[in-house]
Amino acid sequence: MSNDETDVAFDGPSRSQRRRDATAIFKLAESLVTLTDAQLERVPLDDDLLVEVRRTRAIHQPIARKRETQYLAKLMRRLEPEEIDAIRLVLEIDRQQSYRETAQLHQLEALRDRLIAEGDSALEEVILEHPDADRQQLRNLIRQANLEAKKQKPPKASRELFRTLRDMLGQTG
Repeated sequence: MSNDETDVAFDGPSRSQRRRDATAIFKLAESLVTLTDAQLERVPLDDDLLVEVRRTRAIHQPIARKRETQYLAKLMRRLEPEEIDAIRLVLEIDRQQSYRETAQLHQLEALRDRLIAEGDSALEEVILEHPDADRQQLRNLIRQANLEAKKQKPPKASRELFRTLRDMLGQTG
């Protein structure tokens, strides 16, 4: 063996690296397929890819959907790295926003439960923080929620209290 045969020039990424890259793109394609229409509009995709994402979403049979997702991933591998990074960035921002919204909803649920459990003492704290809140409406809803719980009825007033708190605090969800 001569010295020239042992010095192999770099031919690009290894087969393992190419496989890892392809798997990452496939996972990205799977993520795109699970998005809602509103979320999909925020993702920077050209028209061909957008049509393919929608076509893939329309398939419900698991094997056929996987095959179509693989085709979508194949099309995505033709994109420039910057385009793929932009797609990943938008998906990450959506994911973080979803986490924040979920956390806000949990806080609202905790506040509602606290109002129902503690009554007027908790209500006073809410009124101090939000003086424009309708005290009478909140007190009414708390009382109705407690009655529904005692009678084991559906929590209609509890849901209405949640919606009222959400509107009062200016949160959507």
